[in-house]
Amino acid sequence: MNGVASAFMRENGLNYKLNFGVEIPRLQSIASEFQPNHELAQALWKENIRECKILAGMLQPVDSFYPEIAEIWIEGMPTAEIAQLTVMNLFQKLPYASEKAFQWIAREEEMFQLCGYLLLARLFMKGEPLNERAENEFLDQAGATIAHAEGTLKKAIVNALLKYEEINKQRTQEIENMLLQ
Repeated sequence: MNGVASAFMRENGLNYKLNFGVEIPRLQSIASEFQPNHELAQALWKENIRECKILAGMLQPVDSFYPEIAEIWIEGMPTAEIAQLTVMNLFQKLPYASEKAFQWIAREEEMFQLCGYLLLARLFMKGEPLNERAENEFLDQAGATIAHAEGTLKKAIVNALLKYEEINKQRTQEIENMLLQ
């Protein structure tokens, strides 16, 4: 346990039933000692303990993580930190990642939108292009949402737009205009 980190998180609004404040590299080391395991990951996810949720995303096998489970996990995500780490450790590896990202950015719930934009940014970082229809949908949705978004969601939208701009220079001016809103 890292009591200083745990207290800092609690003071900054990260409320879990239990938070040990364990650093991510230490959790990665712990996860490396286990084989991916669906049952273990699901059991860990059900706990309202920061470290359990992070480990769940690291230990969940991609092949048994169905879209319905992804929806359930997002409904139970307590913080943006868990969203970011779950997207990085699991969601970006899913074969249906792009499809889900577009569904999530179109939803009303902020945590779904956050996961969608975080996921799109990760896919863009991997160089995944969009066809014209998907590109227009992404830019339209981002433009509509960024106008009223705040905090972590706004940062995620900005990051996704910047990552997309890196792989598609033809839309630079349009993206820059959105960012100035």
